[in-house]
Amino acid sequence: MKNQFSKKQILILILCGALIGLVNGFFGGGGGMLCVPILEKIIGLESKKAHATTLCVILPLCMVSALVYIYNNNIDFVNLSWVSLGAITGGIIGAIFLSKINSKWLRVIFAILMLGVGVKMVI
Repeated sequence: MKNQFSKKQILILILCGALIGLVNGFFGGGGGMLCVPILEKIIGLESKKAHATTLCVILPLCMVSALVYIYNNNIDFVNLSWVSLGAITGGIIGAIFLSKINSKWLRVIFAILMLGVGVKMVI
């Protein structure tokens, strides 16, 4: 499937990507919370593809941000190793569930998660 985008759409996507990168780099995460709705609303991807594509967008973005954090000596490598073990396991389980869940329920769960995180940040 070949996607054809106008120059204006490409510019919008690049600007959205810059916003996602800024948020992810500044907060150390959270770019995916913006990326999923952008991919769904602007590009028109269905939920599962938007979530999976977001993972592919966020991976190199996180790697670049991590290099900056490492360069500035802001990484606790002991905690990183233990948290990474759990995160990798959770990521595998999450990817398996993503392939099995209905897109409607995926949107509901994602919306609840975003709402919960937003409320927690305000409190």
